[in-house]
Amino acid sequence: MPGYVLSCCSTVDLTRDWLDGRDIKYVYFNYVLDGVSCKDDFGQTNSPSDLYAKMLAGADAKTSQVSTGDYVEHFEQFLAAGLDVVHVTLSSGISGTYNSAVAAKGILAEKYPERKLIVVDSLCASAGYGLLVDRLADLRDQGMGAEELGAWAEDHKLEVQHWFFSSDLTFFIRGGRISKAAGLIGGMLKICPVMDVEPDGSLAVKEKIRNKKNTIKRDLQIMEELAVGGAEYADKVFISHADCEDDAREVASQVEAKFTKMDGPVHLFPIGATIGCHTGPGTVALFFWGKPRA
Repeated sequence: MPGYVLSCCSTVDLTRDWLDGRDIKYVYFNYVLDGVSCKDDFGQTNSPSDLYAKMLAGADAKTSQVSTGDYVEHFEQFLAAGLDVVHVTLSSGISGTYNSAVAAKGILAEKYPERKLIVVDSLCASAGYGLLVDRLADLRDQGMGAEELGAWAEDHKLEVQHWFFSSDLTFFIRGGRISKAAGLIGGMLKICPVMDVEPDGSLAVKEKIRNKKNTIKRDLQIMEELAVGGAEYADKVFISHADCEDDAREVASQVEAKFTKMDGPVHLFPIGATIGCHTGPGTVALFFWGKPRA
């Protein structure tokens, strides 16, 4: 057994059972729904469908990152038990949580000078972040040490490809990521924006495609262009979705039909509250290992 803990935030958008089964520890992000503070706890407080129904009905949803104090409490339980920690955070391109984790590391370094606390900025989001952490669990289980694992994450994190599309522009308009005029026209024309996570970890609209059928086709083209091995891709694929499981299953079905050498079937996960509060329902995200983002 390694003498360290692999840890992440709940914004990996996997499931609690998946993380527990892989012995990956986690700390919860937070959100506020109509003035009520909630934990982004894998849908235990509000299921995705309940959350989006409330948002569509006009509920105000705001997210907040893990505080420095929360990180101190999370890390200290392991350090006090004589364990080192490798913690991977949500991308600094969309959250300040990496800075909070680094601040907590500084506080704890004085109290536990003999322990290692390694904090990695994933530059990943949703189940792409989960795909990275899942690979780190593989490497840990193969015997990789804490420092080597942290270095591997830094060297390979930009190889996680993230491709999102959304068939509902409501919350992209509300959040100011798409103008009202563009959103109105896009809705009339059934435009689906195709987005990725950039090398700096931020989310960017890359293409605007008319209707879901063409968008899914484009997703598969992008995957063939960028995935390790192209059509011979032989690694895992994760998909997360915001209360649109039918769309996610259609993408998964087409990916499995095209990339027949994949490592097992596509794994589907719900988008959690932190990401979901910004996207709203209707978003599907495809994640795979590929060429480094550049």
